[in-house]
Amino acid sequence: MLDKALTGSRRYWTWIFVLLAVIGVAVLTYLRQFNEGLGITGMSRDVSWGLYIGQFTFLVGVAASAVMLVIPYYLHDFKKFSKIVILGEFLAIAAVTMCILFIFVDMGQPMRIMNVILHPTPNSVMFWDSVVLGGYLALNLVIGWTTLGADRKGVKPPQWVKPLIYLSVPWAVSIHTVTAFLYAGIPGRHFWLTAVMAARFLASAFSGGPALLIILALIVRKYTKFDPGYEPIQALGKIVTYAMFANVFLLGLEFFTAFYSNIPGHMHPFHYLYAGLEGHDKLVPLMWTSSIFAIVSLVLLVVPSLRKNEKILAFACVILFISLWIDKGFGLVIGGFVPNMFEGVTEYWPTLPEAIITLGVWAIGLLVLTVLYKVAVSVREEAV
Repeated sequence: MLDKALTGSRRYWTWIFVLLAVIGVAVLTYLRQFNEGLGITGMSRDVSWGLYIGQFTFLVGVAASAVMLVIPYYLHDFKKFSKIVILGEFLAIAAVTMCILFIFVDMGQPMRIMNVILHPTPNSVMFWDSVVLGGYLALNLVIGWTTLGADRKGVKPPQWVKPLIYLSVPWAVSIHTVTAFLYAGIPGRHFWLTAVMAARFLASAFSGGPALLIILALIVRKYTKFDPGYEPIQALGKIVTYAMFANVFLLGLEFFTAFYSNIPGHMHPFHYLYAGLEGHDKLVPLMWTSSIFAIVSLVLLVVPSLRKNEKILAFACVILFISLWIDKGFGLVIGGFVPNMFEGVTEYWPTLPEAIITLGVWAIGLLVLTVLYKVAVSVREEAV
């Protein structure tokens, strides 16, 4: 079926070449990082995780969100998701691919990744994170490709794929839970030391991922002959609404716990992110943008008459996605490092090489997604 990705319109090939150009520039920039080290990034001794790990954390949630389609369709026979479930599975593949690449570029010396394979340490959360990510990528590749092949032939998927589908449900939850444990398991970082970290991760995943899927489904409908359907998109809109409410509620619990307890270690990261600390306030505009976008998107989504308007729904999903990207892909990571163990403030901001490499990884993910969607859409168009 991959041959279907080799044919397309001028718009399709222009998009492919733009992505390849971005990837090419990013590869050259990465070679510079490989030779000179992570010193060309904005990271430091005090802020050892930056944009790379922030993107990794955010995209794990995007990957896990595919379960919000798998559960209704495969476990509860919700037929309305029959057209759109493959888009969710292929989005998960692209997202996990980017997750792995962000870990790769963050390692500094990528050969160190082999240590995880050659010298596994089961008592390390990092080891289990690599296991669940690799396993989830394999599951979605096999499930997505097999079910799409069956659709192309007009037959039911083989019986052996059903256990894999059932396995993918808890596996999807595990990839984000284990990632949350990476943060919550560090006792010296008060901002991350919370029992609801995994719950926050899952709530943001089940809102941000489906929001992106709605945007992609609308794009597919506009530029191809394949229509994912109005009802599936509206059903996803409801999922996004409920999950975003849960995400905002859990964040509110964090604020209450930090400020009602009046414990300085818990309050300082919030002060830094939302008001600045000791004159350092680089992230304040970003975090307030995230909060405003979250509130506006919730207002637009919670009103049924507004949510049923697809233009408004698309706008709400875009700003919700941006809100979560800022909060989880930037603020969460940096906020945990500021202030440092000695109550000092070391600010972080991505450098140009760091941003270019990040764009390159996103371009690779979009390239994978474009190719997979081209195959899926072509198969669906043939079925019509």
